[in-house]
Amino acid sequence: MRHDQIREGRLTGERNTLIARYLSSMEADRRIASPDLRVDMAHLVMLNRQGLIAKEHAQKIATALHRMYTEGIPDEAFDERFEDIHAGIEGELIAKAGIDSGGRLHLARSRNDEVATCLRIRVREDILEILTSVATLREVLIRRADEHTGTVMPGFTHLQHAQPTTLAHHLLAYEEAFSRSAERLLETFARVNRSPLGSAAFASTGFPIDREMTCRLLGFNSILGNSMDAVSGRDFALEMLSTLTILMADASRLCEELILWSSAFVEFVELDDIYCSTSSIMPQKKNPDCAEIMRGHAGTVAGAFQSALVCMKGLPMSYNRDLQTLTPHLWNGISHTAASMEILAGMMDTAVFNVERMYRESDRGFSTATELADTLVREFGLPFRTAHNIVGRAVRSKEITLTVIERAGKEISGISLQEMGLTEDRIRDALDPGLVVAAKKVAGGPAEEVICDAIRIRSGILKDHNETMQMQRRALQDAEDELVSMIRGLIEA
Repeated sequence: MRHDQIREGRLTGERNTLIARYLSSMEADRRIASPDLRVDMAHLVMLNRQGLIAKEHAQKIATALHRMYTEGIPDEAFDERFEDIHAGIEGELIAKAGIDSGGRLHLARSRNDEVATCLRIRVREDILEILTSVATLREVLIRRADEHTGTVMPGFTHLQHAQPTTLAHHLLAYEEAFSRSAERLLETFARVNRSPLGSAAFASTGFPIDREMTCRLLGFNSILGNSMDAVSGRDFALEMLSTLTILMADASRLCEELILWSSAFVEFVELDDIYCSTSSIMPQKKNPDCAEIMRGHAGTVAGAFQSALVCMKGLPMSYNRDLQTLTPHLWNGISHTAASMEILAGMMDTAVFNVERMYRESDRGFSTATELADTLVREFGLPFRTAHNIVGRAVRSKEITLTVIERAGKEISGISLQEMGLTEDRIRDALDPGLVVAAKKVAGGPAEEVICDAIRIRSGILKDHNETMQMQRRALQDAEDELVSMIRGLIEA
């Protein structure tokens, strides 16, 4: 039977189950069990290289660690008698290699720098996984936009018909928002990917360790300079959660539109049945449940960020046990975001858009009136405010005809637009949704040629982001391969 080797020296008495569970972080630690093995291996290799552990002890520890690396960590290491996975794995090492060998691995380190390192290893892996899902979503949005560069639809402000646009323009708006979150995640990765290992409890160590070596073997880009900050800083977790909160807020906005668009009131989109549910009592119902759940999980992720932030705000330097309560919020935010991005990509990929319905709605509520006002400015030299008032007067009368415009022009500014050359055909063209969209050729607008350029640009940016991700993945894998090779070398020495 395993026991908590850490308590034996200073403390007496066995904890009851309630206290053991209250103090244990084992459930949250399952996500850092694999990183903890790599931290142990890197620390061992470094201790051996620095002459801080004898060859025979290093060989026994390396053999036990490599077995757990290849065969999996035994269930006994996750027993709640241990406060955390670090103690659990150390207990396994002592059981397998003996106290004289296994008890030497913790030389020149603390659980404080160990957990901080493990968290950063796992978070950087999670960043790359989420970035991959976000990239898939962005690829879907770009591809669907490319299918609908000429699909005219109404645009809205205040949920009121505002001006016509295209579905491609609408989809690319979300792609740009998700692209910024991808940029934030890549920037977060750079700050996460710094090594605390070697900081010990908070004041470093008197042993001649090599922090740069463990930094390299664990795939970090650099070490954290101040040992006190290294073990107690969790701003990387706050940054991760804040970025995920923004990402999920944008996902929630898209879900809100899918919910509205799929309603019988709007009928702009049909969501695939696998993303929907029906009613237990109303057989006709098709409810957009995945979109609704995701909208709710956006609040869950925001709540995780707030909880983590409040946990940190009153903590003095350096390590405090409160930090253990932050970790489940971090994992919660990451898990909900990762699942949501994958589902949202599938939901958008399979959505069927009702392009005829969109076009019919594109000029409702006089949504093309702005273009008519612009026409009066461009072609007849009116001040925009005068043109705005003339068209507004026509809208108030519920019809926009040459007669109504002519009367409004005389009432507001004493001019005859008909005498200046305005015709019924020109008014009709100015109010045509397709022509209105085609006129918006400024960069960022919905005109088809502009959208096609935007699709090429967005695709290029996505390609660059994907290449950066692949470079980071290769760097991490290369570091792990080197680490495992060095462990095998210790075993075979």
